[in-house]
Order: sequence, then C-alpha cells, then structure tokens
Amino acid sequence: MQALVLIAHGSRRQASNQEVMELASRLQQSAGDRYQLIEAGFLEIAEPSIPEAIETCIQSGATSIVVVPYFLAAGRHVAEDIPQIVKPVAEQHPQVTIRISEHIGMSDSMTRLILDSASSDSGPDIGAGMEQAG
Repeated sequence: MQALVLIAHGSRRQASNQEVMELASRLQQSAGDRYQLIEAGFLEIAEPSIPEAIETCIQSGATSIVVVPYFLAAGRHVAEDIPQIVKPVAEQHPQVTIRISEHIGMSDSMTRLILDSASSDSGPDIGAGMEQAG
C-alpha cells in the first residue's frame, strides 16, 4: 500500500492546523490509486506528530510512504529537522520504504499557483483606498 504523509510546521492557532488536516482529506479524495492513505503530521506544537502519522500509515498496512514537507523554503526544518525525525522511524521499520520528497516550494507548479492566487479576487480588502491585487 502506498501512503503519503503531509508534514506541516504546526501552530498554536488550531484553525491553521485544521487547514492542514482538511488539505490532507482533499488530497485523499483526489489521489485515486496513487496513494491509498494520506495522513497529516506536524513538526511541533500540534498533533499528530510526524512519527505518529508515519506509524498510523504503517499500522494501516503501508509498505511505501512518501513524506511531503508542506513548506515553501528549505530552511532548517526541511533540511535538518524533518530528516532527523523521519530517520529513526524508518530504521525501526526496515520493511517499509520511507522517502522524503522535495518541499512544496520546489514544485514546478508553484509559479503558476502564485500567479493564480495573485489574480484571484478571493483575498480580503485590507483598507479603504487600497487597490486589491488582480
């Protein structure tokens, strides 16, 4: 079974964590046969943690897991923290293939996504006399 774990930072603001959980749910609905299971995990502050999310996949029968850092830039969390957290879990489960993909900010789709977002009329108007983007 193929699984995907979407990794976000985690926030004290519960609504932000819920956005990530909802994104994981939408991904599951769109994944088709590519991934039979998609879970969200958080680096810190929120739950489930990265190891907990990976363990959920393994307990559900995943034999291959891709960990996707939902980060825009390759800062310390992407370059160091996430690999350091994933490695011991992978070592505990040598029968499961676990790999970390590039972070979301490296996606070739990012340019289009940013331009589409800037062209959207869905953002808030933040002040009188200020021109909205778009």
